[in-house]
Amino acid sequence: MLVGVARDYEPEPGTYEQRRFQAPPGAADLILVRHGQSQAYREGVVFPLVDGHGDPPLSALGEQQAQLVGARLATAGIDAIYVTTLQRTAQTAAPLAQRLGLTPAIEPDLREVNLGDWEGGLYRKMVADNHPIAQQMYARERWDVIPNAEPAEQFASRVRTAIERVAGAHPDQRVAVFSHGGVIGQVLALAARSRTFAFTGAENASISRLVVLGDHWIIRGYNDTAHLDFS
Repeated sequence: MLVGVARDYEPEPGTYEQRRFQAPPGAADLILVRHGQSQAYREGVVFPLVDGHGDPPLSALGEQQAQLVGARLATAGIDAIYVTTLQRTAQTAAPLAQRLGLTPAIEPDLREVNLGDWEGGLYRKMVADNHPIAQQMYARERWDVIPNAEPAEQFASRVRTAIERVAGAHPDQRVAVFSHGGVIGQVLALAARSRTFAFTGAENASISRLVVLGDHWIIRGYNDTAHLDFS
């Protein structure tokens, strides 16, 4: 996804070849990375909370995934790294940050959607149990079907504002943004003007890509897991 192809010839005069995509001048090239797998929820044992959000660390598999995504992006020309206030994003970014000698910046508004009464890990159980509210959530494509969850419009607004803030700070640069599945899904849905959950379900440690220039958002990739697949 991030590797160029060398060109060792010039086109014939008067001919016009198909050209590879180039980001517009002044655009930010955002590499959206979902955090690695976090530790499993055990029934009745709530994850520690940070500002009301469950904050589990990476699992052993998640730590391996962090190393693999760090190796994948090490030669991608990353100029800056962003993480959220939740430790699983910082832990996933750490191998890349160490390779590049970059200190990640924190963007609080790219933290995961708040799941209200299902925070702290309970969400996973409710979805696994196919709870009626979970069914409604997917049918209506709204997280706020969950009692006391973050209102959908509020979530979309803070995510849009955060992406605009990051992109505005990095014109003509490539930035690795380590965030969460719900956030990445919301970002790409905003870019595509699609159904809210159209891009929900990015794999742990997957790579998506968005080019941003003002209100012009261009999706360049979604859920790339080539660095994780061995079969």
